[in-house]
Amino acid sequence: MVVQKYLKNPCLIDGLKFDLRIYCLVASSDPLKIYIFNEGLARFATIKYKYSTKQKALTMMHLTNYAINKRSKNFVKGEGEDDDTASKRSIASVMKSIEETYNVGKEVIWEGIKDIINKTVISAQPELPHIYKSS
Repeated sequence: MVVQKYLKNPCLIDGLKFDLRIYCLVASSDPLKIYIFNEGLARFATIKYKYSTKQKALTMMHLTNYAINKRSKNFVKGEGEDDDTASKRSIASVMKSIEETYNVGKEVIWEGIKDIINKTVISAQPELPHIYKSS
């Protein structure tokens, strides 16, 4: 599932919008058993963000899709897992940047992420046993 909401004042790193790709495994639907991986990736826009109704058409500012941003002259190919300047970064790198920029501990962020994942899966839980059995 993908859940998304446009924010006028998003959390930025280096002035760029980003998204987190965090993976979870629903190992069982009854009882519900969810595993959340503590690593993943973050994808970054390639134009620094500035809110303006006139600039909504600047896809490389507002969207983090790799397919769009890989064509940008500002796209930075990563040099390794710890590269904190690339257009694709590890979750660990992003958590470090958030801690430094916003003075928020990664434990607090992870608790919020786990809460969102749990609530999302729980909202789909009534359908999961049927989906599992039909597969």
